[in-house]
Amino acid sequence: MTYRIEQDALGEVKVPEHACYGAQTQRAVENFPISGLMFPPSFINALALIKKCAAQTNCDLGLLAKELAEAIIQAAQEVIDGKWPEQFVVDIFQTGSGTSTNMNMNEVIAGRANELLSGRRGGKAPVHPNDHVNRGQSSNDVIPTALHIAALIQIRTSLIPALKTLMQSLEHKAREFAHITKIGRTHLQDAVPITLGQEFGGYAFQIEQGLSRMEKAEKALAALALGGTAVGTGINTHPDFAAAVIKLIADESGITFYETTNHFAAQAAQDAAVEASGMLKTLAVSLVKIANDVRWLASGPRCALGEITLPSLQPGSSIMPGKVNPVIPEAVIQVAAQVIGNDSTVTLGGQGGTFELNTMLPVITYNLLQSIDLLSAASRLLAEQCIDGITANHERCSAMVEQSLALATRLVPVVGYDRAARLVQEAYETGKTIRQVVLERGILTEQETDKLFSEKT
Repeated sequence: MTYRIEQDALGEVKVPEHACYGAQTQRAVENFPISGLMFPPSFINALALIKKCAAQTNCDLGLLAKELAEAIIQAAQEVIDGKWPEQFVVDIFQTGSGTSTNMNMNEVIAGRANELLSGRRGGKAPVHPNDHVNRGQSSNDVIPTALHIAALIQIRTSLIPALKTLMQSLEHKAREFAHITKIGRTHLQDAVPITLGQEFGGYAFQIEQGLSRMEKAEKALAALALGGTAVGTGINTHPDFAAAVIKLIADESGITFYETTNHFAAQAAQDAAVEASGMLKTLAVSLVKIANDVRWLASGPRCALGEITLPSLQPGSSIMPGKVNPVIPEAVIQVAAQVIGNDSTVTLGGQGGTFELNTMLPVITYNLLQSIDLLSAASRLLAEQCIDGITANHERCSAMVEQSLALATRLVPVVGYDRAARLVQEAYETGKTIRQVVLERGILTEQETDKLFSEKT
């Protein structure tokens, strides 16, 4: 590999010749060889969008020469278009403000802009990474801003559509199964009958509530820290800068962002991210409930509940021929476990705010965005690869209802709780159904019994 020499405030640094970035990025690569985990494309795109809109605003305000601004805008757009993914090389575990990643972006855009203007990649002239690309900004307000932008765009364009797809799939099954009576279960024991449609309707409502929570999270994430610069005072920033940049970001993304009403809170705390993560965790718990129920309802096929049948997607065993497992629900449950763990990390990260800055921004960002991406993919997968293909085993459901001792609950208004309990005990000991015991004892006529225990009733 060939190298070139770049300089920063600490001296000279050898940088790979092909790199658009410069000295500060290279130092970060050498300082943080920790995990190999990088910021996701959604965050890189959001950060590049900020730089693009900042360059246009600085040009409009007369703070940046048009030629330089145009080169910065083109370079930033190339990043947004996915042209330079290999240039973003800084580990997630770095300085807590995310300064290394902000400078990685500044240097990549400056280095590419210089190539566009002079034919030579890298360097600080004619475009300087700090003076021009980062003008009016600080890592301390840019990184939280990019976090909010990336999270909100992913929620709006990926997670919410996936949740709507899942909710619609569950609602469809609720209607399809509305006429199928089955036994309810509490404490893993037989309870009074319900319909399979009611059960699936409950799942659909959980996702509907998840959608409502995401809409609430959107409102908090729409407030951007941009304009606060180093500590929230807006030092070295034009008074019109933040509002103008945010308007451009809103126009480009199609999402209404606005400047925070309190820059000190927006930079010192990350409450909106913590709140959003908590809502994602709640959604993950909902998915566990649904996925677990579905796989239990499909257990069998002959020696367990077997009330529904899941789509057969792949062989389930390397030793048992013909075995098919509930692979999609199992994958969803694992996703949920990851999201719940991510929330713990984000919560701890939220506690990293000390005085005027939160210094756990990179790990908050990584985990929050990963949770959004995982839940988006898992929700759509659950809908399309599992829920849509579920069929009900009507005869199995009806047979278990008939066998259930919980049907004696219908007798309580007729004979009282204690006598109904004795009838249950007799049915259990003799292996008879509640219906059979009632008829044998002459408690009700056959017609009265049929009416009392009918599926409609």
